[in-house]
Amino acid sequence: LIASMIAHHGEAKTIEWLKGLKANLARKPAGNDRAQVKGVYSGQCDLAVANNYYMGKMETNDKHPEQKQWAKSVKVLFPNTNGRGTHVNISGVALAKNAPHRADAIRLMEFLASDEGQNIYATAVFEYPVKPGVPWSKRALAWGRFKPDPLPLSEIAKYRKRASELVDITRFDDGP
Repeated sequence: LIASMIAHHGEAKTIEWLKGLKANLARKPAGNDRAQVKGVYSGQCDLAVANNYYMGKMETNDKHPEQKQWAKSVKVLFPNTNGRGTHVNISGVALAKNAPHRADAIRLMEFLASDEGQNIYATAVFEYPVKPGVPWSKRALAWGRFKPDPLPLSEIAKYRKRASELVDITRFDDGP
């Protein structure tokens, strides 16, 4: 996310944005995505930044049913949908150069990229299919539509190291 801000707005505006975000934190950053949603549920904060697929995991969590209540306490919002588009992360797969079962790995990769594989992944893991034409899951549709940021991830990735450095420079992880 921070790397995408640098790619779109440059370092100066990203530092300004990070400082503003930091000043509005309810507490020092801690915990995973579920902990952020729990913070909203408990009244500790008014909003949280989290990956959407954790919503699906919480909404369907029979092992820890309290997480269903956490999920019900929030609404999924996609920032910048009317502007440049919402930043997206992806789950990817790579083949090691010296993989011992190369042919099997390629078959798995081809399956994951197929309509069937993308549909299973979207339904079971609550992520959005990356293959055009594969429908979103019912759960994802319930969260609402969004416009993804069209900037290629390869461009955003160029700023990953600098994004980490800006987090350190602004002392973001120290909290408000």
